[in-house]
Amino acid sequence: MPEICGIELDHPVINASGTYDAIAAQAVFGDAVLADFPFSAFVSKTITPEPRAGNAPRRIWETPSGMLNSIGLPNKGLEGFLAEDLPKLRELPVPLIVSIMATTREDFAHCVERIARRREVAAIELNVSCPNVHSGLIVGENPSETEALLEVLRPVTEKPLIVKLTPNVADAAAVAAGGERGGADAISLINTLKGTAVDPATGGPALGNGYGGLSGPAVRPVALEQVRSVRAAVSLPIVGMGGISNGADAAEFLALGASIVAVGTENFRDPRAGARVAAELESTLRLERSATLALDLD
Repeated sequence: MPEICGIELDHPVINASGTYDAIAAQAVFGDAVLADFPFSAFVSKTITPEPRAGNAPRRIWETPSGMLNSIGLPNKGLEGFLAEDLPKLRELPVPLIVSIMATTREDFAHCVERIARRREVAAIELNVSCPNVHSGLIVGENPSETEALLEVLRPVTEKPLIVKLTPNVADAAAVAAGGERGGADAISLINTLKGTAVDPATGGPALGNGYGGLSGPAVRPVALEQVRSVRAAVSLPIVGMGGISNGADAAEFLALGASIVAVGTENFRDPRAGARVAAELESTLRLERSATLALDLD
């Protein structure tokens, strides 16, 4: 049975943060969502200390083999999440991983401490694609910043801390190693690549924020390379993601050292993508085992 940080999973496919709204899905489809949930664990959208409205529209722009998004992490803030969303998410039939982001170590620690108190939370994902207001450095782009953040957070909770890395860095493996030294329990990668697009109707930026994050099949080769390099640098479990559309894509991430995988952009096209990818992955791995056995017998 697959697992991550000691959390047992029915299959090795979870969702990428912010790409599947479990609360909205249940509101529309009812308890059928709970009876046949598409992921083996659920990662919440990223929560920040204070509420955020998100970026100005337009927020999404389709690209060849991908999608640019400039959502801007809209959320109810820590208190709103604990009071309104967590009671609904606790009904999910799978382990819950809460994603958080802050701009100071103190705010990160406060969020971790409050969220870790809740029994229904199995693990916490740290979205470190943010600037430290004290140093001005992007936490997830600097190994020492990442290590220092984990050194502050590790004593706050015994629950697993999963560091989600940005790919917009020269050496993701060095950042992952910093997280491992600081006490992280797992690494998650990749987040989106920075990108922009031009609206042909206006000649100006297609997104309201001017730029966004590229995801989808176009980023898969980058994601695979970063998983490969991080696997060589750390001994921690890895959640691999980036452009996974089917079971064969997922199998590539596992082959390069990912412990489990996450589906993101594909959820916008197919809300049942998690379950489909998991079934396809099982078939792919079964065929690979059969082929290996046949070669051994020869």
